[in-house]
Amino acid sequence: MDFAYADIAKMIDHSLLTPTLTDAELEAGCRLALAYDVASVCIVPYYLRRCAEILRGSTVKASTTIGFPHGGHTSAVKLAEARQALDDGGEELDTVVNISKVRSGDWAYVRADLHPIIALAHGRGQKVKVIFENCFLSDEQKIRLCEICGDIGADWVKTSTGYGGGGATDDDLRLMRKHSPPSVQVKAAGGVRTLDRLLEVRALGVSRVGATRTADILDEARRRLGIGPIKA
Repeated sequence: MDFAYADIAKMIDHSLLTPTLTDAELEAGCRLALAYDVASVCIVPYYLRRCAEILRGSTVKASTTIGFPHGGHTSAVKLAEARQALDDGGEELDTVVNISKVRSGDWAYVRADLHPIIALAHGRGQKVKVIFENCFLSDEQKIRLCEICGDIGADWVKTSTGYGGGGATDDDLRLMRKHSPPSVQVKAAGGVRTLDRLLEVRALGVSRVGATRTADILDEARRRLGIGPIKA
């Protein structure tokens, strides 16, 4: 095998963003992520404070979304969301671009929408992933977003919310890796449901994936490595 368990587990942001999840299911999801020692839990904003409490003292980070899922919130609202998330213990913020402004070519707005969130998070020692929603964008728009994200210091560029359709395609991942500076990592979201798919995107330079099937992926990784199962 060309990977260790931690190599795979620490690529996964366990996604708990489905709007129908109950409090009990969110709690269980946080504890699952803790048991499997993933990179982070990306959870609906109202539950972030509780998520951070559960994860405290572990190597699993608490994260949430900003401007989710369509990115059309005003910049002031997005910044307020980011401030609240950081106050609630958020360590990584997955922030949706204003898709309309990207498609309109209003790059000054796009930059001004994102930069204060990144500056705020970095000022608090935390990180930001910028979500593009690639299924709605041209390659030229994706490239320009990568350039802007590099200029303003984003920590990751991310393919999609998982709700826009299309998911993370190989072509998009190659394009995002090619046009982002080395300081900006790439996150694949949408369609990474198996270990083999995770290994494929890893080979393209992806450092994080958003996943709901975390247990399936990591149980298979442990099986291939000859490691015993996680005990509930």
